Amino acid sequence: MNRRLLWKLCATIAFGTVALFWLLGYLVDHTEHSMSFIAPKHRKTLLDYGAEAERLYLAGDAQALATWLEQLQQREHTWAAVVRSRLEPVAGIIGQRFWEGFGLGRSVEWKIHLYFAENPIMEIPFHDRHVHFLIQLPQHMRPGGYQPHTRVLLQIALPLLLLVLLSLVLYRHLMSPLRQLEKATRRFSEGDHQVRVRAALGKRNDELARLADTFDRMAERTGRLLQNQRHLIADLSHELRTPLTRIEMAVDWAEQAPDKAEALARIRRDGELMRRLVEDTLTLAWLENERPRLNGDDLDLIDLLDSLIDDARFEFPGHDICASLPRQAPLTGSSQRALGQAIENMLRNALHHTPPGGRVSLALTPDGTGYRLHIDDQGPGVPEAHLNDIFLPFFRLDGARQGQAGGFGLGLALARRQLEAAGGRVHASNRPEGGLRMTLWLPRDGKT
Repeated sequence: MNRRLLWKLCATIAFGTVALFWLLGYLVDHTEHSMSFIAPKHRKTLLDYGAEAERLYLAGDAQALATWLEQLQQREHTWAAVVRSRLEPVAGIIGQRFWEGFGLGRSVEWKIHLYFAENPIMEIPFHDRHVHFLIQLPQHMRPGGYQPHTRVLLQIALPLLLLVLLSLVLYRHLMSPLRQLEKATRRFSEGDHQVRVRAALGKRNDELARLADTFDRMAERTGRLLQNQRHLIADLSHELRTPLTRIEMAVDWAEQAPDKAEALARIRRDGELMRRLVEDTLTLAWLENERPRLNGDDLDLIDLLDSLIDDARFEFPGHDICASLPRQAPLTGSSQRALGQAIENMLRNALHHTPPGGRVSLALTPDGTGYRLHIDDQGPGVPEAHLNDIFLPFFRLDGARQGQAGGFGLGLALARRQLEAAGGRVHASNRPEGGLRMTLWLPRDGKT
């Protein structure tokens, strides 16, 4: 399964964490390095102290030098001294590099260790390199006075700020499509069924983009179902007016006529039409909304066709029904009720629109993993532009071929939904010699 969002978040957090530690390490090292040197003004002060000590030493006034050192120690709250060094090798040779770098204390240019408790001894050598001015670095000259605050800033405040920024980036990346979904859901709940989300996410291709695709498909299907239901209810209410009007007229007639048998027969006939219309509408709405898969029966399609053809011949004795069927056509995992109603509706539709004395032909042949059934009539046919429209609920044609299934336009629509629920399909075409051909394809195994 593609988990682009997971890998994107993992990469962002991993690289962000590594970058955070690297940045903190670099800043800590750089800050401590820059804070480890004595300030320039303090360096100058120490060098001035060394120069004054050398001047007094060269003047040969030991008392003045001692007095000056005493005053310096009291003023700086530290100790200071002038010492002489003379190295004499006992064995071996001392190289020139050692002589140049030899010292009794730290140079004012060197780094000061910030973590040592004691202040270091600073040295300003005299020009002869054998006499040295030594002073313990005064506390007010010690670098790194802001180190504790800097450590808090670098180790707590800065990581917190960077993590907050990273969280904001991730939050924005995650919430942007979710806000689009929220807005679309709100608009959809308010009745805007044309709202879509995926286009607003651009080229994004991750789990949230697939969620947007799923929402769009849901919105499209739900909007289409709501629209179909509205049309179905509107058409149903329109179609019910005709039988209701006839029933009202029959009731008025029955109240006035001495012989009420014919009026009652008309009321019963119209009531039966209304009942079938409501039942077919409810069945069609259920098939449209639930999209069930009807695959619980095993049957022989030939037995089903024989039964339907016998009923049709009894009901339409003035028509010639010709069938070309193989001996057997077993179906597994299908629905005998759905197939029976669908084929019966199409057969009746063909007989209704075939003139008396005309022929309706049925031909069943194997076709790949299923069977193909042709139902041909000798009616007026259907304009090419409306061959798909005749499977819409309550669709009517102007002219000779009007209405389906009792004149209410539900038969073919219901038949197509029933075939699809059983795994089949149907389409209509006009025959070159005239008439309409219904082509049904039914799977041998409806569970596959």
